[in-house]
Amino acid sequence: MTRMMTTNARTTAGRVAAPVGVAAALIGTLTGCSTAATAEPPAEPVNASYRDGMYQADGGYESPNGSETITVEIELTDDIVTGVVVTSNPTNPTTANFQGKFADGIGDIVIGQDIDSLDVTVVAGSSLTGNGFREAITTIKAEALVG
Repeated sequence: MTRMMTTNARTTAGRVAAPVGVAAALIGTLTGCSTAATAEPPAEPVNASYRDGMYQADGGYESPNGSETITVEIELTDDIVTGVVVTSNPTNPTTANFQGKFADGIGDIVIGQDIDSLDVTVVAGSSLTGNGFREAITTIKAEALVG
């Protein structure tokens, strides 16, 4: 009879452990939701004025292969991007592939857009190159700013 009680105690312990684990996971999930819900909304775009012209800047970012850079050239007319060229500076073949895809697809996204409205993330499957692009745009905006 003692053996039967031991088996039942193990079985009961197993049944109790599962709901406790589920509850802990649920609390962790709800805590994560709570944090996201209290985050500040994104800032409204700045509507500054920029001098017309051609601008160039480098932008850096970290990839799984280390530090990477791209060179961004932007042509501005009345604060609108009228031309863009992204030059790759890869350190390995994987980076060359992603930077190339980014460079090939960026024009379709930014040409015709107000420079203050640009929020480039993923382009043609390249998700990290956008970090370098945004850094370069920040530098270009500072250089082109009227004021």
